[in-house]
Amino acid sequence: MKVLQMIPEMESGGVERGTLELARHLGACGHESLVVSGGGKLVQALEACGTRHLPMPVGRKRLSSLLLVPKLRRLLAKERPDILHLRSRVPAWLAFLAWRGMNPATRPRLVTTVHGFNSVNRYSEIMTCGERVICVSESIRQYVLKHYPRVAPDKLRIVHRGIDPAEYPHGYRPSAEWLESFHREFPATVGKRLITLPGRITRLKGHEDFARILKELAGDESLHGVIAGGAHPKKAGYLDEMKARFAAAGLLERVTFTGGRSDLREILAISTLVLSLTTQPESFGRTTLEAIGLGVPVAGYDHGGIGEQLDLLYPAGKIPPNDPAAAVGVIRRLLENPPPVPKEHPFTLEAMLERTLAVYRELVT
Repeated sequence: MKVLQMIPEMESGGVERGTLELARHLGACGHESLVVSGGGKLVQALEACGTRHLPMPVGRKRLSSLLLVPKLRRLLAKERPDILHLRSRVPAWLAFLAWRGMNPATRPRLVTTVHGFNSVNRYSEIMTCGERVICVSESIRQYVLKHYPRVAPDKLRIVHRGIDPAEYPHGYRPSAEWLESFHREFPATVGKRLITLPGRITRLKGHEDFARILKELAGDESLHGVIAGGAHPKKAGYLDEMKARFAAAGLLERVTFTGGRSDLREILAISTLVLSLTTQPESFGRTTLEAIGLGVPVAGYDHGGIGEQLDLLYPAGKIPPNDPAAAVGVIRRLLENPPPVPKEHPFTLEAMLERTLAVYRELVT
């Protein structure tokens, strides 16, 4: 097969990483892989795995981007991919307009992926325009069916996101050198049981609930909170607000803000418990799965993709959504007597990639 994926840019993030992982897998399986994007630091990795990157500013949300439609149509006619896979709304609109004007007998087959709980409107509905629509969780599938009744249920396919068990092996422990360096940088974590809230610093990630939870657990001096994630410059004010909230609660010495990290795997691995406190459902929740893969207990609000993971893999960690008071009880039980984390799970990278290829084969064989 010849597969062309379209994405706004190849800078960073889960969708970008998934695009790269699929491109690498396509090449390893002997298929031809192309990616159209506005560029970014992951382009080098794309090209290193044999994918051709075709630069085009398809992520710009402006009226002038419509001028790219005839250019995209010419590109598709020239390259003649078997599959056109769209992963984001602006590129999807541009590509769909180009694709719709082509000969149905010779144009590529169209696949879209709904990666998240996008706002419900005509703009977002474009992600359901594929001849096959991949949903990254059952929660996303139900969301699509509820809000876009024109979508035929039989064209929806669930392909859960996945991680590589070799990258997140059960029982993994970081090196002594790493641990020494981490403790030197964050001495408040030495000798403590770490409760870690991973993720970028935004209001949706539940930092306010984390403050309430740590306040209730403050009597246990063996515990220390870790907020592992950076803040976008536009969110600097919110980060300051959160630090002030922890300070007002007398918790500033009981929590560590690590900032953005490239060693999150190691931080998860040394944690006693990892939390997911997103105030709105997440489509899947990769970080939670990474912790489970490492064998670390997880507790999280029971909604969206996180709820699906916990229901299947670690039901003892389920917390009623947006209920920090209930979270305290769940966390205390897990700290006192945590059930073992399963050594295997179905959400593997290989399964995700093979199921995606199976969707392609439905259309081209």
